[in-house]
Amino acid sequence: MDAQTRSLSAAERLDWLRLIRSENVGPRTFFRLLERYGTAGGALAALPELAARGGRARPITVCAKAAAERELAAADRLGCTVLAAIEPDYPRWLAAIDDAPPILMARGSPSPLTRPMVALVGARNASLNGRNLARRLAADLGRAGLVVCSGLARGIDAAAHEGSLATGTVAVMAGGLDVVYPPEHERLYADIVAAGTAVSEMPPGTQPQASHFPRRNRIVSGLALGVVVVEANPKSGSLITARLAADQGREVFAVPGSPLDPRAQGPNDLLRHGAVLTESADDVLQALDDLLRRPLAEPGRGGFRDAPPCLPAEDEMAAGRKTVTECLAPTPVTVDEIIRQCQLSPSVVSMVLLELELAGRLERLPGNQVVLLAG
Repeated sequence: MDAQTRSLSAAERLDWLRLIRSENVGPRTFFRLLERYGTAGGALAALPELAARGGRARPITVCAKAAAERELAAADRLGCTVLAAIEPDYPRWLAAIDDAPPILMARGSPSPLTRPMVALVGARNASLNGRNLARRLAADLGRAGLVVCSGLARGIDAAAHEGSLATGTVAVMAGGLDVVYPPEHERLYADIVAAGTAVSEMPPGTQPQASHFPRRNRIVSGLALGVVVVEANPKSGSLITARLAADQGREVFAVPGSPLDPRAQGPNDLLRHGAVLTESADDVLQALDDLLRRPLAEPGRGGFRDAPPCLPAEDEMAAGRKTVTECLAPTPVTVDEIIRQCQLSPSVVSMVLLELELAGRLERLPGNQVVLLAG
């Protein structure tokens, strides 16, 4: 897509919000639709026919204009800024991941979102020493000019926010920006909004659910140049964040711990698999020195063209639908492998997959993989 950023008009912002809130449209699908149709408005108009061609029996639910207007009004009452992924103030490291939130709500000062960040995450049932170390790491990283982001969870997350309040912190919320979870962090959340920033891809009023937290974690890692893990048991969500960071091409750091402490198993395992051993902020700063000197190039999130939609011919599509569907299975397969097996153009394969996804018959997975859904 066009790599240039620009601000959206009010009408375009409404269309972006409607598109991402429509049924079966996730972040990856959103940007593929923009690539094909040029604008969110064009994509919205195409959704019903695309879903029908993908085999959907009932009409797809397209977010109503009134519903999107109510969400924007609710965000305005909260004092939120609504950022689209191509806009200049959208965090550019986050915009570089392939499933970046097309719309990000931000509450508080916008300035931390424009500065380089490090994520600091870890166990909810953290030890006193772990919390103290996290607080100190966050403070030292902040004094070195980095913003610290985390997920506002109990334990290490809370300590990371506390340590970086004075220098810049970003809390990534699993629910709406008016729903504080856990509730005991109301005061901490108020302090973050006053001095830093809270962000979410969810509409105001959304109660956090279990499925929201992995989505929240990919924003935590996506915002940052690297992720530091301080204490995490083997099933911790912090390890999900670390894995996402590695998938996104970000650095992973881990604080070693005693083998007798279950909370050390996660970081110690990360170290066995190549994470940077971290005992102080200097370890993080040295590993990130090259990135800090050579910032990431501006990501491409343009997706706007004053041109007709870029669509394959219908005779190509008719021939390709059966061929592509036969290549799919309940086990993941990469899109590149489908293109090789089917011997079709990438644009035809991409369009067929888009139709199937909007019909609810296909799921996209990390690593450019897709899987056919049962039913």
